[in-house]
Amino acid sequence: MNQGKFVRSLILFILCALLVSLAAPPPLVASVDDEFDQNRARLLSYVLRRQLENHFSNKPIDDQLSKAAFHLYLKQLDYQKRLLLAGEVEQLRIFETRIDDEINSGRVILAPLGARLLENSIQRAEKIVAEILTRPFDFTTDESYETDPEKLDFCATEQELQERWRTDLKFRVLNRYLGLVEDEELGDPTKLARQKNLELEKSAREKISRQYTDYFGRLLKETVRDHYDRYLNSFARAFDPHTGYMPPQSKEDFDISMRGSLEGIGATLREEDGYIRVVKVIPGSAADRQGDLHADDIILSVGEGEEEPVDITDMRLRDAVSLIRGRKGTEVRLTVRRAGHKPLTIPIVRDVVIIEESFVKSAVVDDPLSKLSYGYIRIPSFYRDFENTRNGGDGRNSTDDVKKALKDLSRKKVEGIILDLRNNGGGALTDAVGITGLFIEKGPVVQVRDGDGDTKVLYDHDSYVGYDGHLVVLVNQFSASASEIVAGALQDYRRAIVIGSEHTHGKGTVQVVMDLDKALTLRNMREYMPLGALKMTTQKFYRVNGDSTQYRGVVPDIILPDRSRNNKFGERYLDYSLSWDAIPAVEHADINTQGDVERLLRLSQERVRADKDFLEIQRMADLSAERIRDTHQSLQLKTVYQERLDMQGDKESAHSYGMFDGLDADLTDDEDRENDAKEEDSALSEVQKLLKAINKDPYVSESMAILGDLMRQKDLQVAGNPG
Repeated sequence: MNQGKFVRSLILFILCALLVSLAAPPPLVASVDDEFDQNRARLLSYVLRRQLENHFSNKPIDDQLSKAAFHLYLKQLDYQKRLLLAGEVEQLRIFETRIDDEINSGRVILAPLGARLLENSIQRAEKIVAEILTRPFDFTTDESYETDPEKLDFCATEQELQERWRTDLKFRVLNRYLGLVEDEELGDPTKLARQKNLELEKSAREKISRQYTDYFGRLLKETVRDHYDRYLNSFARAFDPHTGYMPPQSKEDFDISMRGSLEGIGATLREEDGYIRVVKVIPGSAADRQGDLHADDIILSVGEGEEEPVDITDMRLRDAVSLIRGRKGTEVRLTVRRAGHKPLTIPIVRDVVIIEESFVKSAVVDDPLSKLSYGYIRIPSFYRDFENTRNGGDGRNSTDDVKKALKDLSRKKVEGIILDLRNNGGGALTDAVGITGLFIEKGPVVQVRDGDGDTKVLYDHDSYVGYDGHLVVLVNQFSASASEIVAGALQDYRRAIVIGSEHTHGKGTVQVVMDLDKALTLRNMREYMPLGALKMTTQKFYRVNGDSTQYRGVVPDIILPDRSRNNKFGERYLDYSLSWDAIPAVEHADINTQGDVERLLRLSQERVRADKDFLEIQRMADLSAERIRDTHQSLQLKTVYQERLDMQGDKESAHSYGMFDGLDADLTDDEDRENDAKEEDSALSEVQKLLKAINKDPYVSESMAILGDLMRQKDLQVAGNPG
């Protein structure tokens, strides 16, 4: 958009909006802060509207879009349908076809109205919950309640709302009660003495009461600005599920996820009982090196250098975190309380915190059957530190890390490589192209088309090949976006065998993240900064064979049993997702290192049908499907206790069969880290954890078996065609 034209339009819009506001009735709340937030929302609505004209879908901002935005807004406001009454929802529903008008005029009424109604409903719910939890529950009664909010209507009366809360709280107290029984190793709760039952039930109620006191407290800390931001995000998401407004804090979190690092002290925190508690200190971080901050410490106040400390008691977690984070090299002083000690002030010099779980991991895996060694590379995301690169630094990126891993594995003479893209939600398009290029000599990797129909082909121009041997790519329903580009390209070139769940996620769209502050060139508008960012879909991906990865995803060459196959995971299940289509293919090489895929599929199916791991996974998938269908939950002790026993057995079985992605659990485990004295010891620990996770993963085992089949197939071909 032309900058001068944008500025002139902005000035005209603001003048018109001011005239409208002068002629309009007084706002719901008349404080100075609220007036500032109204003007900020007015400004944001204009900027978002103008930028969203460039959305891929070219959707008009009309009543249809307004209905979609309202639907999303209401879901964000009270998805569980435990706060608002039906009559209050109807007050909001008046705006169902007016959001487009509000955005166009800049006068947003729905957000502050929603804020006021929600605050009143939270205070009402707080009283209802407090009253219900004063009385013991009878767990012998045979009753149940609906757990799926989609099947519920909003309550018509306060009496209905009280009953909904009663059943919900009863289930939560019952589960906490059973947890206490387990903690004390008391065995079958149906056989406990009456007095012990009463004590445990009371203790469980008290714990749930404290939990909800915290919950309502957090909700009541939400500001009117939070509600405006929620409203604006709903408007943006009505275009498609990957478009959205990101307030300043969300933008910062997004940047951290992309580069895999942040500047701060290096501690994981949580909000608990009105306090900010340290969950863990990240090994190697500034806090770890300083040495005084420990898990379970409660942070009472935060001071910037020598400045007066700020009391963070009862502060929202994200607000406390924003005080603790800061530029590398600056000092933050934390006053903490530790059990059995007086308050202690800990000075920590902030540094770059590397989130190692975000980065590429690799290892050599030995196949006990074939006695062969294979390389394993896990790519959790396609990360790239754009900011550091822009500033002339050597920002870390996933392409370089995979390249390094391939060199290391090649030196170790592995017989094949498993590229694990499971649970990889995507990231930088640059790295999707770069990583694909490490396995092909050169050529097209992906096609990108904009809303006007203009298509651009992204190529790997570098003839460098990091690995040319046997390759398997592992995917699941959570492999999305850039993961699907890599898997789809390697499949189209017949360079790799793709194996995994029935389909990948199906996110075949490109987003740009626009810093909204850069849209403000008027000095008198600077007071509203920071405005945050708009993440907007501007293009769609197409494979080199012409198929979009959008909606349908990538279908593996070999599909393996998957516990999640009956769950609604994927683009096709998201509200307002864009549809699948296809464009002409682009000419590309046929590398064909796949071999006879039909034969590989047949051999894999024979193994899977007889494999106890996959038979158990199949059984668990069937059980999961049954539980998904039956959304009514019993509130009777003997029934819930038996369900709990069954689920514990299923969970143990799932861990045994690698179904709870042991990679994530093991890689983030603090075990073996506490006494690491050297970085190399820590690195060795990471490799050991990775190997431990791989060795119990049936999908990796089957990947190795497929690589073995591929090698034997090649040997047979060579034997049948002697030189």
